[in-house]
Amino acid sequence: MRLQSLAAAGLLLIQTTSAFYLPGVAPQDYKKGDKLNLKVNKLESIKTQLPYEYYSIPYCRPEKIVSSAENLGEVLRGDRIENSPYEINIRNDEQCKVLCRIDRLSQTQAKAFRAKIEDDYRVNMILDNLPVAIPKIREEDGVAIKTYERGFPVGRMDETGKVFLNNHLRFTILYHRDTESDLSRIVGFEVQPFSVRHKYSGAWNPMRITLSTCNPVNNRMVEEKDEKQALAEGQEIIFTYDVKFKASEIRWASRWDTYLLMMDDQIHWFSIINSLMIVLFLSGMVAMIMMRTLHRDISKYNQLDSAEEAQEETGWKLVHGDVFRPPQYPSLLATYAGTGLQLLSMALITMVFAVLGFLSPANRGGLLTAAILLFAFMGVLAGYTSARLYRSFKGEKWKHTTIQTALLFPGVIFSIFFVLNLMIWGQHSSGAAPFGTLFALCFLWFGISVPLVFIGSYFGYKKPTPDDPVRTNKIPRQIPEQAWYMHPVFSVLIGGILPFGAVFIELFFILTSMWLHQFYYLFGFLCLVYIILVITCAEITIVLCYFQLCSEDYRWWWRAYFTSGSSALYLFLYSLFYFYTKLDITKTVPMLMYFGYMAIVSYAFFCLTGTIGFYACYLFVRKIYSAVKID
Repeated sequence: MRLQSLAAAGLLLIQTTSAFYLPGVAPQDYKKGDKLNLKVNKLESIKTQLPYEYYSIPYCRPEKIVSSAENLGEVLRGDRIENSPYEINIRNDEQCKVLCRIDRLSQTQAKAFRAKIEDDYRVNMILDNLPVAIPKIREEDGVAIKTYERGFPVGRMDETGKVFLNNHLRFTILYHRDTESDLSRIVGFEVQPFSVRHKYSGAWNPMRITLSTCNPVNNRMVEEKDEKQALAEGQEIIFTYDVKFKASEIRWASRWDTYLLMMDDQIHWFSIINSLMIVLFLSGMVAMIMMRTLHRDISKYNQLDSAEEAQEETGWKLVHGDVFRPPQYPSLLATYAGTGLQLLSMALITMVFAVLGFLSPANRGGLLTAAILLFAFMGVLAGYTSARLYRSFKGEKWKHTTIQTALLFPGVIFSIFFVLNLMIWGQHSSGAAPFGTLFALCFLWFGISVPLVFIGSYFGYKKPTPDDPVRTNKIPRQIPEQAWYMHPVFSVLIGGILPFGAVFIELFFILTSMWLHQFYYLFGFLCLVYIILVITCAEITIVLCYFQLCSEDYRWWWRAYFTSGSSALYLFLYSLFYFYTKLDITKTVPMLMYFGYMAIVSYAFFCLTGTIGFYACYLFVRKIYSAVKID
């Protein structure tokens, strides 16, 4: 009962905080009869992952197609928001309104519709910033819960392979009315698609036509049992729609709540809480063991007074003359450490804004836009930290390190993205970033990020680095033969399991949001998981670094980075598992797109987690060697 109360309280908190989805944005008030601007968005499918513009197939068009202004995130997501020919006036119901007619469906038109129906494409529309959705009712513990299914299908295919087009839409628009002012606010946008072969008598006259399949005079409405509109060359197709306004008690601030319940059983509360408890328990145990063991070691080493006792010392104190010896490829390590802090700060600030509600699903593309901009501006932190670390290695190629920090990680990401973009562009998909967007990304990179990296690097090299707590010997100490379990590959692979275990449940929801087109909104919980990830990466790296030093192996620099960074390998392997168990992608370009984007995510995760482990280990090593007496 206690866990159930906790789960209910958590769900209530999420629903309550949804009132703050768009801080600073005022709701739109409508008078009775005001015209509503229904906009159309992209067509999308979980089978192909390739979005297309709404008018890429022969839907009814307005006299002039006008594109809406979109932010960087919307363009990169493939959104293409345009006006539509639908005429809707607030609180004015419409029945069987004819939108347009295709006299004879051409072979090209039929092929375009069929291709989208076979690939399960869904249509997205927007009304007052609300996406269109199909209402569904599901039961939980005997209670009926209303959920939404985003968009509506272009059509459907039966068991025999015959294709039917959804050519009639029944819109239900929920509104909340202020009794004093009689003003209304839109709080819901629902649709029910139908496939119906419309019939009429006489010659076609769009101004005076009366359809027998739906007639407002005798209140004849389209029904599921009506003859379906089969998709075939030469067919006549009439597009129609109904509009029904329905008063609702839902307030404008809470209108997104139903949209965020779209995924059945999205919040597995008990599994999540159980996972968090396990991670917290392990973290506490690791911290206690490390504190007690280190305290005993330091006390023992500081009590060795005689020279004979000092000669017999073993363990991590024995390698004090080599532990701060610069690693191989110091410039590359400094570059990755700086890039990781750039990603770390970007992720932290982005999540703070998301928790505050500025980057909610209502703000389409806001999350991606904020992440890209913050990454560019955090270049100053990357340049500063990489410069300081490289200077502590006594490095002299500071220009090379600065350029490497500015270009390496963004260059790898942009190269993969550019190749994928060419493939998507070859499919004529709206998911391909246009030239202007590519130019904007390059401007953010070379016009903002690169200069900031150089500025940060300048101040980083200018500031003196702290002295090492112990002197480094001129001649490297010979490393004894290591046990099999201390082999670098084995210890690194073991080290990545716990950080991945801290995030893999949340990773399922994130991948579902990315590839199954669901809304992700649990930013508060994501922030908690992020903190757990940081703690876990730090502790597991410190533990394995301590064991490594106790076995008299002082080459800890790169191993510390790879220990927690290896969790990215498990992330990519999990993406393979997710691909084969949850997705139905069979075509080559969507498959390459999936693995390309997951490679980008895994690479960024490697830099992020590797940097956390590296700096935790760096501080740990400095702390323990400054706590013992070294003659």
